[in-house]
Amino acid sequence: MIWSKNETLERKELEALQTERLIATVERAYRLVAPYREKMDKAGISPSDIKSLADLSRLPLIKKQDLRDNYPFGLFAVPKERLVRIHASSGTTGKPTVVGYTAADMEIWSECVARIAAAGGASSDDIAQICFGYGMFTGALGLHYGLEKIGATIVPSSTGNSEKQIMYMKDFGTTLLVATPSYALRLAEVAGDMGLVPREDLSVRVALVGSELLTDAMREEMHKAWGEDILVTTNYGMSELMGPGVSGECLSHNGMHINEDFFIPEIIDPKTGEVLPEGEWGELVVTCLNKEALPLIRYRTGDITRLSYEKCSCGRTTCRMDNPAGRSDDMLKIRGVNVFPSQIEEIVLGVSGLGPHYEIIVEREGYSDKLTVRVELARATDSFRELEAIEREVRGKLRITLGLDAAVKLESPNTLQRFEGKAKRVRDMRKEDKK
Repeated sequence: MIWSKNETLERKELEALQTERLIATVERAYRLVAPYREKMDKAGISPSDIKSLADLSRLPLIKKQDLRDNYPFGLFAVPKERLVRIHASSGTTGKPTVVGYTAADMEIWSECVARIAAAGGASSDDIAQICFGYGMFTGALGLHYGLEKIGATIVPSSTGNSEKQIMYMKDFGTTLLVATPSYALRLAEVAGDMGLVPREDLSVRVALVGSELLTDAMREEMHKAWGEDILVTTNYGMSELMGPGVSGECLSHNGMHINEDFFIPEIIDPKTGEVLPEGEWGELVVTCLNKEALPLIRYRTGDITRLSYEKCSCGRTTCRMDNPAGRSDDMLKIRGVNVFPSQIEEIVLGVSGLGPHYEIIVEREGYSDKLTVRVELARATDSFRELEAIEREVRGKLRITLGLDAAVKLESPNTLQRFEGKAKRVRDMRKEDKK
């Protein structure tokens, strides 16, 4: 279902709207936000220099550290009295990044999430169970308000107590699940432990998953766990930009449609900052349009993806971004080779006999890096020949894909840690050694 006519605008119409909103956003940020004014003055750029979308690349880039340096409200363009909501990151690696919303911002947020939910298969008939943690994290409340806007019934069950989550699903007739991919798989596992078969005993028809990368292999695991008929779509956002609602998949599974009337995407070389042409992989940079409280301009997301402007078979004309290959700051450098955890996930989930739970460990032995992949077996076995064959297959595929030798440790079922929120798959012991 297409929620808004702005999702089907011709490119010229959309770019005219973007240009109008960009000019207004830059002028407002320069006038009301001192750190923006200082950055633009230093770059020798004034609002009057911005006349078209082609001028966007002349503006300075903003990164997460800028929000931390101006903690908590230094990048806001409105006084605190106008805020109706404040969210913040966990701040586990420094000062949290704080974001705020006016009443108008909340309307935009709900509109954007309604679009990506409708594109992903949600409807007003759904009973939507939200298994994201409610609190300062934007995911739960963002999806809550967007799904409510399209008329769905909300079950704000949050995270934890998985047995009770399954009870709610069965008793309430939940048809739409909001969760991370890893927690959605965990819920299917718990349902099985309770003697239920998810595809037969539960009514979930749509999974709107996010907050983690959804690889094709993980999507296939979702189908194995919940049934081939379930619609599994992913969406993208981050607190600094707004929360969920920046982009989302349609049922064509042909990339995530960006709400371009509210966000202008660019792809840059993460090392040089140079804007790359369509189809090139690089770091996603996003400019927020029409946001009152926090008008971020050219924000470096750290996510590695690429853009396509071809019209989608679903009828939407908005730009699409590929599911991110990873984050520039999550990339592992192992013996001089760049490795994304998503590459390892694709390999692990593509090997018969293995489950979807794994852990990546990187450590230093002498003067060399050692990569170890721990992965659970799908079922227990005492066959040495079978175990040896699985280990050999995983090691061989890792060597071909990554160009690295890795140790593979096969673990018994239900051995590795399960996650209710975003899964933490990587343990880089080299960083711990430096502390």
